[in-house]
Amino acid sequence: MIRTNSINADCDHSPAANDRCTQCRNWSAFWLLGLCNNFAYVVMLSAAHDILQKQESGNSTGSIGTTLVTNFANASSSNSSRYDCNPVSTAAVLLADILPTLIIKLVAPFVIHKVPYGFRVLFCVFMAGLSFLLVSFSSAVWMSILGVIFASIGAGLGELSFLSLTAFFSRNVLEGWGSGTGGAGVAGAFLYSSFTQAGLSPRETLLIMLVIPFLMLISYFFLLVSPPSLPQWKRSETECLAVWPEERQHLMDESDDKEQQEESTRAEGTRSSPLSCTEKLHVIKGLLKFVLPLGLVYFAEYFINQGLMELLYFPDFYLTHAAQYRWYQTLYQVGVLVSRSSLCCVKIRKLWALSLLQVVNAVFLLFAVRYLFLPSAWVVFVVILYEGLLGGAAYVNTFYFISMETADRYREFAMAVASVGDSFGIALAGLAAFPVHTHFCSE
Repeated sequence: MIRTNSINADCDHSPAANDRCTQCRNWSAFWLLGLCNNFAYVVMLSAAHDILQKQESGNSTGSIGTTLVTNFANASSSNSSRYDCNPVSTAAVLLADILPTLIIKLVAPFVIHKVPYGFRVLFCVFMAGLSFLLVSFSSAVWMSILGVIFASIGAGLGELSFLSLTAFFSRNVLEGWGSGTGGAGVAGAFLYSSFTQAGLSPRETLLIMLVIPFLMLISYFFLLVSPPSLPQWKRSETECLAVWPEERQHLMDESDDKEQQEESTRAEGTRSSPLSCTEKLHVIKGLLKFVLPLGLVYFAEYFINQGLMELLYFPDFYLTHAAQYRWYQTLYQVGVLVSRSSLCCVKIRKLWALSLLQVVNAVFLLFAVRYLFLPSAWVVFVVILYEGLLGGAAYVNTFYFISMETADRYREFAMAVASVGDSFGIALAGLAAFPVHTHFCSE
């Protein structure tokens, strides 16, 4: 079993220093895991407009690296619509990016505990690398979509696995994970937009990004300090509280507040039997108050991202249509990063309020598309940034309060199964975006 048992020499001065160093390494590892896990997913959505911008010739054999580099502004419009639409909504890429994730999240929480974490991480790394290679070297859109699907499989399994993994560590790693996933949005969208804007082809850009799967390997196997109870390469015969009291106390900084210390003391100190079906159903029922508002937030924001963003086009703006779309995605991810990193400063328990505000956002932009009353793309930039703030806050606060309010025995399962909420909302948003795209583009 690969485990990082030794602490860096500069951390060996005292037990308290060791604890702080271990916490710092684990927080950093989860930040990088969040970044790497969501990176391919974000890049595929940022490239959605380019993936669907292909040569019209039915017998074209050119590579995607050649066909996608065509500037959208100079490309032939798919129809006479005032919205300058692609033939297919970018929701097609969204569905390819989320449906495999949704299926995995619906099924995996009930069986994934049979697969040790080490093998899960290796599989996620393989899927991410394969997705970048397929999309970059594809000669047809269907091959690109297949690459997107592989990215979705890796990201979906990675998200539920790493969220479950947080149960083996002190709760502050959730802050690192949440911030890292937000960082993936900014890094993925910004780097893709910047590289392509600088003149690199999508193929060259995606090949450069192959470094990300290798970074995930380093983060998990060399930076993360795994506790002895973690089933790394061997299947755990029993479901258990991942971090036992003595380990949890060891991981806690001396400055942790009294509430955290009391919570650690109350934790059970013996391994428990596997969860029964009745217990799992009971846990799922208790999670609905978290999953439903999270799903609604993500439905509204991805309806905006993949159903409306492409239609919020300003012909007189200095950026091309494709560039406007890419920077919409980038600003959205900036908002997500800020709010997913805010858990140490502010915690929001009223998740339904975030959901309703996001729905208002979607309705506002839907009317903006219909009546074209917004004067400039700058207004859209502000609204999109605000949208990202709401979405990121909903995500990180949902999983924080699940972690706080779920008994230790059920936490690993609860964190995995709750991750279906955002994916379910995103999938519904992708389905809703198709008729909206068809309606507006037929005008």
